[in-house]
Formats: sequence, C-alpha cells, structure tokens
Amino acid sequence: MFRRSSLAVLAGLFLLASSSVRLIGQTSGPATGLINRDPAVFVQSTGKIYLVDSDHDALIMLPSSGDPLRIKVGERPIAVAVNQKTGRIYVVNAAGRSVSILDTHTDQVIATVPTAARPYAIAVDEIGNKVYVSNTFSSMLTIIDGESGHANNLKAGSADAILVDSDRKKVYLLGYESDTVTQLDPATGAMEKLSAGAMHLWGMARAGKTLYISHVQDAAIAAIDLTTGSARSLPAGAMPCAIAVSKSGQIYVANYADGTVTIINDGVSSTLTVAAHPQALTLDEDAGLLYVASPQQDAVTLIDTRTRRILQRYQDPDHPYGVAFSPVTHQAYAVNQGNTPFTPLKRP
Repeated sequence: MFRRSSLAVLAGLFLLASSSVRLIGQTSGPATGLINRDPAVFVQSTGKIYLVDSDHDALIMLPSSGDPLRIKVGERPIAVAVNQKTGRIYVVNAAGRSVSILDTHTDQVIATVPTAARPYAIAVDEIGNKVYVSNTFSSMLTIIDGESGHANNLKAGSADAILVDSDRKKVYLLGYESDTVTQLDPATGAMEKLSAGAMHLWGMARAGKTLYISHVQDAAIAAIDLTTGSARSLPAGAMPCAIAVSKSGQIYVANYADGTVTIINDGVSSTLTVAAHPQALTLDEDAGLLYVASPQQDAVTLIDTRTRRILQRYQDPDHPYGVAFSPVTHQAYAVNQGNTPFTPLKRP
C-alpha cells in the first residue's frame, strides 16, 4: 500500500487494486508515499529467495533449483525481512494487521504476531534479535522479540522506511511527510531528530558513519554525519527517490522525474538515462550489476557498475517494484505488482 498525501500535484495519485498499482492521476511525480523497498529476501543458509505475493496472501519461495513454492501467510503481505543468524523470516501482513514468522528450514509459519495497526515497513536487528515494524496512519512502532515472539509498541512517530544500524546500536525511522529522520536508541527508548535538509523523504541507505537520505522535492540527497548530526547536500537528478550504496561507498540514486540514475563516487557524479520513472534500485555488487525498476513502464534497466553503461532493458515484467537475486548464482527476478508475482531476468 502507499501512504497518502495531500500533495497530489507533487506526487500524483495511485490506486492499489489487487496486487497491481494502477495510475489514476498525474504522472508528474512518484506515488503518494513509498513503494515498499522490502518485497524480497535471500536466505544465506538455504540459498532460497522469498518474495511477497499479495494477491494470494502468500510468500513465494524460489529454490536454487527446482520449482517455486507458494507459502500461505497473513492477509495482504507487502514486505519481508530475514534474520540470517536465526533463519527466520518476518512477513508484514498489511490487511491482517500482523507479522507472520516463518522457519526457512521447514518453510512453515511458526507464529503470527499482532501489530499496533496496519503494518508497513520492517527491519531486523540480527545482533539484538529484534524486529521493528511501522504502522500506517499510526505513531506506534511495533517491536518483536525474535526469541520469544512477544511484541511491544513504542510511540515513535509514523514511518515509511526503517533502517537498523547494528554498529551504532541505533534504528532510523524515515517518514515521507517530514524533513527529519528519527534516530532511536532501542536500549533506552531515547529519540533524536536528524535534519535531512528538505521535505518529502523517500530513500535511505547507510555507509559507515554516513546516512544518505533522498527528498523528492528537489534535485539533491542529504549525507548526514552520524557522529555530529550535521548534513551536507549532494547533487542528484530531478526528484531523487531510491538510494543504494556499495561497500566501497559508491552511491546510486534513482531520479524519478527525469528518468536517470546518478552515480556519485568521491564527490564526482555521472548520469545514466534509464526507463522513465525509476523508483527502486537493487545492487548485485559482486557481479557488478545494478537493477533499476520502473513500475509505470513495466521495465527494469540493467547497469554495468564497472563500465557505467546500460547492458539491457527488460520490458516483460509486470509493474516491477523491486528485484531479488541470489548472490551465489546471481540469478535475478523482478518482483511485480501486477498479475504475475515475479519475472526471471536473463543475463545478457
């Protein structure tokens, strides 16, 4: 689902029908709220990929070989996260107002945990064995203990994206209709607001001591120093949304309004034109590949990150809003909002 905003001129209007997204308003801006950035996960211990299948209230498991398996979860799943240490998957059931817990070794749902309201974003703290779930149109953050499955709710404000910083033992909460990011200390419950420099926050990624935030109202992203809390601006394209950062610190930004991807490396930027209205990025760093999903165009653009050139544009996905891949085989799949839950992406 999408978080609605009164700023329809900026953001356009979308309607969620079944698992498909149908544009019914302007195409001059991205969807009102964030396309959920967590539609799929890869599990290291089993080599399986899991992706949400909202139409069938299910997860689809893609093994390294063999046929896919559809696993029933709660009503209208929209996001999924994994704790690689415990081998458990957590599925956000939006209409079910719950989180399903799945054992990846048996592919069975072992528990269902109620949330404070209609859940949306999710993130896992593998070290602390905690799961953080935001709730749409609610100020409550649901925190699930990975050991017991018990849930508590903390009044932390509305959030459209969550990022866990295990190194600093902090959790970051991003809201579209805000110009700040909430930094939460889960041990004490203390919260601090970090300025992102502008309104309408969309993408969030961390590299070392820097938190990168995009705001779609301009042509720049914020680089927040997590030690000092100060922010500097990095130029991007028109209406930057999704962000990905490599281990070496190279930054990739999808620019919705001008159909480009900005690549920033050591302060020097370059631009590549992709399918119009890009809204999601998936980086397969070991393979040197960046997948750029454009759901309105039924397209995924494949970029070679080493040569910075376009390798292929896939036109057969059905409203792709993310890409899942295996870091072992490097087989990739478009995760779709349309009638077909996923589309295999053949390497050129």
